[in-house]
Formats: sequence, structure tokens, C-alpha cells
Amino acid sequence: MQFHVENLTRTFGKTKAVNDLSFSFETGQIFAFVGPNGAGKTTTMRILATLDVPDEGGCRFDDLDILQYPEEARRMIGYMPDNLPTHRDLTVHDYLDFFARAYGLRGRKRIRMVEQIEEFTNLMGIREKMLKALSKGMKQRVSLARALIHDPPLLIMDEPAAGLDPRARVELRELLKALSNQGKAVFISSHILTELAEIADGAVIIERGGLLRAGTIDQISRHGRADNEHFQHVAIRTKDRNEELYKTMLEMPYVKQAKQAGPYVEAEVAGDEDQACELLAELLRREYRIIEFKQVETDLEQLFMDVTKGDVQ
Repeated sequence: MQFHVENLTRTFGKTKAVNDLSFSFETGQIFAFVGPNGAGKTTTMRILATLDVPDEGGCRFDDLDILQYPEEARRMIGYMPDNLPTHRDLTVHDYLDFFARAYGLRGRKRIRMVEQIEEFTNLMGIREKMLKALSKGMKQRVSLARALIHDPPLLIMDEPAAGLDPRARVELRELLKALSNQGKAVFISSHILTELAEIADGAVIIERGGLLRAGTIDQISRHGRADNEHFQHVAIRTKDRNEELYKTMLEMPYVKQAKQAGPYVEAEVAGDEDQACELLAELLRREYRIIEFKQVETDLEQLFMDVTKGDVQ
């Protein structure tokens, strides 16, 4: 199943929070939604979750028009806001059971689904606790459980890792990987790009409400290149002569760019893996004492810094 956003526009007064935004992704993928503060991420996600209506444009899940048929769309979408609303008089189990009933689950099916979701999100030990007594991390787990209670194929998550401790963030990443492996589409916004890069299949990068890049991580990193161009990203660490190595890399005709990154010199090498091997051989011929020579994955954080300017509305 494919999810399409087409020419989405949303204006508040004189401000275009979302400006002609178009992108797509599909089930089984985790797509990161990134942009500076005030870029329009939350507004876009609220529209996709049928909680707001755009001025122009539309959203489709395969052939289903989400804006025209919001009730049907809500059965296919799980929305996790950045904060769980406070319900002082409900336990975790009662809260999830309420939403299971709201989505039309009945009898044994409802009981079984609530228990499965509680087990999947590791809530069994706190199911009788009051929501008001939960930590930030536990509230995020409950919010995720609520979004999953009707088994939607699409999960929209707005800053789910904000305020979580390191262990909770690791556990959240593992849950998202499991959901993707189950065939769900995950559309997630976060400012913790180093962690998103570990799980994201692709990204949508926006600024001032407009699209800058969209696609798989490889497609974004290759933006503007000819289709037949290939590049290898390598990191090199030497025993000594690190500064000299950096200058040497800049002089290599097939090295597009190079930079110093701590003890490494990182370079973008034009060509396939054979060219990277040739580079290593050339450095050894020049008697560099190479300790480490490795390929590196494209850094989502660096892509974000490269394509955005930090503008806000």
C-alpha cells in the first residue's frame, strides 16, 4: 500500500505553514519527517491524521481519499501526538480498553487485542496504574499502544522520542523496527537525527513549509547527480600524517570532497568499490600507515545540515 501527499497547502493568516508539499512512501518503510522548528511538521501530520483540513491539496492511501472519507481513513491510521493527554481517573488498561471499544472491537476480540498490545509495548506490569502517575517514557508507551489498538497499516508519530531517557529511546527504536517488519508504514518526526538514521528507510526534509528533499536516504544523498554517477563514502584513519592525508585527498582527481572528522579523514570517492580499492592502494604506495579504511553510511544529520538553512516562519 502506498501513501501519497499531493500539493498540500495550509495557511494561518499570512503564514503558509505548509506550502505545496508532495511526497510518498509505502507500507513496510520507516520515513523520517525532519525540518527546523516551525517548518510545518506538526501541521502536516495533523492533516494526515485527519485532525486538520488543508486549504489545497490532498492525501491518499492507495485509492482512498483521506480528506473525503476521514472516517474510513482513521481506521487505517494510528496517530501518536507529541504529548499524551492527561486523564486523571483512568488506568492504563481502562484507557486502552476505551479506545478499543471506540474503534468497534467487541467481546473476545477486544480483550485479546488489548492484551496483545499491552504485551507488545511492555505495559503488562503497569496496566493497573493510573495514567497521571506514569513517567514520560511510560506515557509514550501508552500513547503508542493507543495508536496501535486498531492495528492500522500507517503509524504517524510526532516527536515520540522527545524527553525520553537513553534506554527508553533504544526500546522505542526496537519497537519501530518490529512494526516495520510487520509491514506497517511509519512516518515519524524527530530532532534526534542520529537515532532516526539507524532505522529510517527514507526521509522527507522540509523548511518554511516547503519540500527540500524526499525519497530514500540514497536518493536524497544523490540528488542533483546524473543517474549513472556512483560514489563511495569512505573514512580513513592513519597512524600519523593525518593533516597531510587530508591535503592529499583534496588533490585526488576522483575525490569529490573531503573533510576531517576527528581522527578520520572522510571522502566522497567518484566510482564504484573498485575505485575505493584503488584509492587505498595509492595511499599505501605513498607510504601512508593506514590503521582503518572503511565505507560509511550517508549521515542523515549531515544531509539535513546540507539542505536546510535554518529559516523559520
